[in-house]
Amino acid sequence: MIFAAASPNPNFNLLDRFLVMMGRQDVPVILCFNKCDLITEEQQQEIASIYEASGCKILFVSAKKELGLKEKLAALKKDLHDFNVDFDNWFSEKSLYPDQVNTALKVLKDEDNMYEKDGALWLRTTKNGDDKDRVVIRTNGVPTYFCSDIAYVGNKIHRGYNKLIDIWGADHHGYIIRLKTAMKFLGYNPDDFEIMLLQMVTLLRDGKPVKMSKRTGEAVTLRELMDEVGTDAARYFFCARTLDSQMDFDIDLAKKHSNENPVYYIQYANARIHSLFNQAREAGVSWDSTFGHTDFTKLTEECELDLIKKMENYHQLVAGAAAERAPQRIAKYAYELAALFHHFYRECRILGVDSETTQARLGLITAVQYILVHALHILGVTAPDHM
Repeated sequence: MIFAAASPNPNFNLLDRFLVMMGRQDVPVILCFNKCDLITEEQQQEIASIYEASGCKILFVSAKKELGLKEKLAALKKDLHDFNVDFDNWFSEKSLYPDQVNTALKVLKDEDNMYEKDGALWLRTTKNGDDKDRVVIRTNGVPTYFCSDIAYVGNKIHRGYNKLIDIWGADHHGYIIRLKTAMKFLGYNPDDFEIMLLQMVTLLRDGKPVKMSKRTGEAVTLRELMDEVGTDAARYFFCARTLDSQMDFDIDLAKKHSNENPVYYIQYANARIHSLFNQAREAGVSWDSTFGHTDFTKLTEECELDLIKKMENYHQLVAGAAAERAPQRIAKYAYELAALFHHFYRECRILGVDSETTQARLGLITAVQYILVHALHILGVTAPDHM
């Protein structure tokens, strides 16, 4: 919940009643006090000591002077880095104002694609199929989010990017035609702008949904999810779904160290291959890592041929997944390849058979391991050599 630390002074009676209500519902609370530049450090410490004792998380920020922004941004970057996500550029919406916004608005006005009505500036989005025109500048002179988005599209194109991809929540579906219309009016090709709509994620614990209402403050952060299930499980579970489908994230399943957990199942296949190589070395078996002279015609068992067939089209699968922006195909493939390997592991011996068969099977599992590790790397998931 956000309060002003001063001007106006916070209503602590209202705040206390709110905390009592949340406490009865066992809802965790984060209190954010803006305008902290208007109060002293001693006053901040006094507020913090009172409400931290009540179990609340306290944030002091100043939107005007950007106090607290660097710390919060650094924490966000750290969380994303630990999730194996590092952005090349962090962009501030404020940098669009006033020059880039004014430049975009001038083009729209000059081409008669904007008009004034009731003191506001409107974009003629109905010219491109929208159900009504959209406000760009409100009657009080404050730009809408739409205004910033219009200018930001131009900013990215001027930085040299010829393909723009945005990921939005599914509830923003109606926003697509508005922004594509603005691009068209500005002289850009709307087909260069691709929007991927992301459906909601439901976290499940003990088979029941974990409430994630922003309104009540009961939210699970990415950091908390990583701390509970691990980065590998979190990344795999998210990558294994399509963007346009609802997702039930089973926290209990993600924490399991068993074959029920798909990411564990795949990683365990890689660890098993490491173990087989170690056993072969301990048995005094040597092999050419290139397998250039290996007789692979020795691989005649059905489970061996299934592995070979599965691996045959891996490169085409990766190319298709990249073109369609569909990492879930890689996740599904890795799981299926791991399943075939586990079946091979149960059915075929590597040691204790003739040397040519041993060499051929070592070559086979080398290829399986290479592809498993490669697929996990694409997904941003580690490939431990033991479990």
